[in-house]
Amino acid sequence: MQQLILASTSPRRRELLALLEESFEVCAPSFEEQPVSGSPPVEQVRRFALEKARSVAVERPGDLVLGSDTVIELDGRLLGKPVDLEDAKAMLTQLAGRSHQVHTAVALCCIEQGIESAAVESATVWMKPYQEEEVGRYLKTTESLGKAGAYSIQGDGGALVSHLKGDYTAVVGLPLRLVASLLRKAGHPVAVDLHRLYHTRPYPNWAAFAS
Repeated sequence: MQQLILASTSPRRRELLALLEESFEVCAPSFEEQPVSGSPPVEQVRRFALEKARSVAVERPGDLVLGSDTVIELDGRLLGKPVDLEDAKAMLTQLAGRSHQVHTAVALCCIEQGIESAAVESATVWMKPYQEEEVGRYLKTTESLGKAGAYSIQGDGGALVSHLKGDYTAVVGLPLRLVASLLRKAGHPVAVDLHRLYHTRPYPNWAAFAS
């Protein structure tokens, strides 16, 4: 029987995918993102998600593998994950009082069935005009590390966000409507009531940023 596999080590993506009430396994992808200077962020994030899915699909050719990646775009430039807290501070300083785009790509691969598809969900996030002191307090939580753009909207970083336009789950890291659509197109039924899910918003800070 074909198994759905999440090619990610992100606990956030695992938690979000579980909201679709699907049975799935988690496998760590071997692919590591290497941003390319000058390449549009939307194209890069789509490639990252595909390569993550492919890296697991070659090991599980009969299963349906889901890969995902998230990047921040500011002034046409890609902001990925900070390498350390100093880098996180620099990113948050750039984002303060401004809007930016969050792009999350979702890819599906199944080698035996010849399935390979990918799509990108984008949202716009407006940050509060926070000061250096607020950034310092947030950095002490170390929540910035491992997060695109150096903040976690579902965690303490939500206090730095003013509002957003788009799918909240895309900002967290896995746009559930898009995931469900791709799964159904691949012949994998999704039974969960998406309208109810997006109405109840059962995830930290989701209700606070309903758009």
